[in-house]
Amino acid sequence: MIYATVHISITNKDSLSAYREKAGDALAKHGGAVLSAAPSPAVLEGDIPAPDMAAVLSFPDRDSALAWINDPELADTHALRRGAGSSAIVLVG
Repeated sequence: MIYATVHISITNKDSLSAYREKAGDALAKHGGAVLSAAPSPAVLEGDIPAPDMAAVLSFPDRDSALAWINDPELADTHALRRGAGSSAIVLVG
């Protein structure tokens, strides 16, 4: 199992809403799942701005995570997330 953290600073709620409708199926296509999501995450330490939303994703392995983010059939779904605001996804493990 491998994990990814997602941090989003939202500037377009409509795009985020459209992304949420497709995100679960997009993740499932590559064995991924949302383990936890927080609409108001808190920074415990460090001088970084808190995102508006954060999530922890799981994937069976690194290749599955890379297949999810690079899947050309999911380009429109990823574009909705990117259109929702500034986002960062960090693979852990």
